[in-house]
Amino acid sequence: MSSSTRKFRFDTLLIHGGTEAGPAGATTVPIVQSSSFSHATAEELEDIFRGRRMGQVYTRINNPTTESLERRLTLLEGGIATIATASGMAAITTAVLTIARSGDEILSSSSVFGGTFSLFRDTLANYGIAARFVDPTDLAAVRGGVTDKTRLIFVETIGNPKMDVPDIGEIAAIARQAGVPLLVDATVTTPCLARGKELGADIVLHSTSKFINGTGSAIGGAIIDLGSFNWDSAKFPHFQPFVTKYRNFAFSARARKLIHKDFGACAAPMNSFLLTEGVETLALRMERHCDNALQLARFLAVHPKVQWVNYPGLPDSPYHGVASRQFGGRFGGILTFGLADKPASFRVINALTLAKNLANIGDAKTLVIHPASTICADYGPEEKGLMGVTEEMVRVSVGIEAIDDIIEDFAEALEQA
Repeated sequence: MSSSTRKFRFDTLLIHGGTEAGPAGATTVPIVQSSSFSHATAEELEDIFRGRRMGQVYTRINNPTTESLERRLTLLEGGIATIATASGMAAITTAVLTIARSGDEILSSSSVFGGTFSLFRDTLANYGIAARFVDPTDLAAVRGGVTDKTRLIFVETIGNPKMDVPDIGEIAAIARQAGVPLLVDATVTTPCLARGKELGADIVLHSTSKFINGTGSAIGGAIIDLGSFNWDSAKFPHFQPFVTKYRNFAFSARARKLIHKDFGACAAPMNSFLLTEGVETLALRMERHCDNALQLARFLAVHPKVQWVNYPGLPDSPYHGVASRQFGGRFGGILTFGLADKPASFRVINALTLAKNLANIGDAKTLVIHPASTICADYGPEEKGLMGVTEEMVRVSVGIEAIDDIIEDFAEALEQA
């Protein structure tokens, strides 16, 4: 059986999935750094524009390097199509605007990433799309948040930085009963820990800038259409032309041909190359991220100067049970912990030498930040409370360095708390 027809296992798909032979036998994805693409005849270009044949036109719409990344992510998530975008926020914006229109509502987890919270609460409100926020771990609240105007439900696999873990299967059932799609941001878990399709999602989103890239070298996002939602519904009359022409691909077709094309938040070919390179080592890195995060969480949990630790891998976490079931006994590479107060948190952050103080997660390096004064600085006490952000909180994205070095760095810094 040839490698092109063999059904590879997940870890092999990370390296070989969706790839095509490069020029002169190259084994890495070629970087096609071109804004546009020429064609032999006017008829050929017309056929591409009218959807009668496949082909590249303009990198804002599609590009061979980006398409390689998209094929890989589609296979990894078990989807039918992927759209790579310029950032994770571009992915969320494109997906939501593909579905919702003025007068519609979206139902969102209240503990989403601060940028997502701002997009839903402030920016989309200016375009007539209202957001309702509920605790995603309270199924009664989720069910009660659905109205006749709801057009999608949005959750994160693990809330960032609250570290709460919703029961995605139960929320998927609520979405199905309401006749709306479930959108799941799986940035923190990646398909290594959980595949959205198996959990009941209809669309999976990633900020590929994070763990998928793994080196902090590129910004990107991805929308994976899982092909599980029936868009032939009275709730979505604007999908009807796409259902008629593209059937199961109605969402990805509408997203690419309208929102993605018109807003122009496309992935750069160089970034797509860097992200594809990151995918190949994702399984190895996620295993190390998860192992290191659990060991650091255990160290912090018994340290006398640490008031609390929030990591779903700890048995006393209220989310340990659902996380164990959903993520196969692994719990991600992010944790938060609290000290006596904000000044103590600042002293510890300033004393760290291995961990880097910056606004990112998912890097090979260990990263720290004080969320209340940085990524959530524009929010008041009520909004911070919804997102689980407190003044003494420190967020850690645990890297893949030797765990003894990570723990020693925090041990020495905690002497300053």
